[in-house]
Amino acid sequence: MTALLDVTDLHKTFGSGEAETRVLRGLSLTLAKGEMAALLGPSGSGKSTLLTILGTLMKPTSGRYTMLGRDLASADERALTEFRNRHIGFVFQFHNLLPDFTALENVIFPTAVREGRESAEARARGRELLVRMGLAARIDFPTAKLSGGQKQRVAVARALMNRPELVLADEPTGNLDRESAMQVMDLIAEINREEGTTFLISTHDEKIADLCRRQIVLGDGVVTG
Repeated sequence: MTALLDVTDLHKTFGSGEAETRVLRGLSLTLAKGEMAALLGPSGSGKSTLLTILGTLMKPTSGRYTMLGRDLASADERALTEFRNRHIGFVFQFHNLLPDFTALENVIFPTAVREGRESAEARARGRELLVRMGLAARIDFPTAKLSGGQKQRVAVARALMNRPELVLADEPTGNLDRESAMQVMDLIAEINREEGTTFLISTHDEKIADLCRRQIVLGDGVVTG
């Protein structure tokens, strides 16, 4: 399979001197286009730090990170922001929706920010995604009135709005009951299968991990399995 991203000898250190904390310690990892992979490991193993770096929200202390042939470890902040908006989507444990906005307004927000306006094309794309998420009857509802599972499905739709090649999900089902969690994972698997979107899903839930075709285990800042 063709590689989507590659990280080599990645290090991330916070603080200095006696306060220095080494979180990533020479981590190397390749993700292929179209993969659906689970990221596993105990608290403190470096999962969230790795996702933050892969999402271009933080730079490594040292090491190489390339995605779609771009050297992202040395890119400036403006280039990283543009790349992130076009190629990477995010789903978080806490959905981070705007409560006074409707489901549709939340979904099209990334495109509205990029283009400086809400276009008819964006609204059509947003409606299409919400229908696919099983939320046709909730498109114009304020997200404050949605259930937890519905909010997380809106968050998945938002992550897919700009047709990213990579979606990074940090404990996306951590606050959901089992039925809602399975609904979200079924939708992720469907998008992965039908559109070829690559997903990297950080989770502590073995049942969620078992739904992924690959499991990547972190320990002490490196890949251990």
